[in-house]
Amino acid sequence: MENYIRFDWAMKRLLRNKANYAVLEGLLTTLLEEKVTIHKLLESESNQEDEFDKYNRVDMLAENSKGELVLIEVQNNNEYAYFQRMLFGASKLVTEYINRGEGYEKVRKVYSVNIVYFSLGHGKDFVYHGKTEFVGIHNGDVLELSPFQKQTFKVDKVSQLYPEYYILKVNDFNRVAKTPLEEWIYYLNTGNVPENATAPGLDTVKEQLKLDRMNREELRAYYKHLDNIVILRDNIMTERAEGRAEGRAEGRAEGRAEGRAEEKTAIARNLKALGLTTAQIAQATGLTEDEIRRIEQTI
Repeated sequence: MENYIRFDWAMKRLLRNKANYAVLEGLLTTLLEEKVTIHKLLESESNQEDEFDKYNRVDMLAENSKGELVLIEVQNNNEYAYFQRMLFGASKLVTEYINRGEGYEKVRKVYSVNIVYFSLGHGKDFVYHGKTEFVGIHNGDVLELSPFQKQTFKVDKVSQLYPEYYILKVNDFNRVAKTPLEEWIYYLNTGNVPENATAPGLDTVKEQLKLDRMNREELRAYYKHLDNIVILRDNIMTERAEGRAEGRAEGRAEGRAEGRAEEKTAIARNLKALGLTTAQIAQATGLTEDEIRRIEQTI
């Protein structure tokens, strides 16, 4: 299989070109299960462009053809308050995109799409959907809109008026891609597109996001971005391990060391899938080349 550029890097550098909107539209159409057309991109939080890409995260704010707002965010490193971050981001959009003096009927629909490369919460699935419903505490019925509200707001359910959240736990996907959504998750996880993929947008990924389309300078910056992800993730894990080690038994320290080793192994597999050489992976992860070769034999 050919290797393609990671989605977060593409969001920073490539997908802001209108010619490439089909990639984003394909992901959103597959995820939301309805045709999504991006009308324009809006200003979102500034993406880090400093030497270390300090937070190793990227976001993009789009407006679809219905005037709804779609916030797509990729988070590479563990953030224990990420659920609250999602709430803050969606709430901020609700308040920013209504003019002072406008009625509440002008509040815009917000979709928050979160692609996370760490273990968020505790659950068995790799894609989660959250929405707001009002359920009766006595009868268990779901509060519905009146006929007038349905006609006025052009929606069928109360939940359609509120922000909706999608969480794609990319690292938790470890199966053969059989559905369009799984094909997308596979690409987000490995940087490869499954053979015979049919999901909307992945054909454009094949055309526009090939590594071999990048010049030498772009490749150097791209690999540096990958290295930064590994380095920051490793620094975070090291700091946490050292902090816990001060008051804990040696057995727990060994358990954490095993966890770090597993994390490095997973990172090495991902970097290999992205086409990095053994030497580059060794430099980024701290593993020896022999250790990396043993990992490659299991891929």
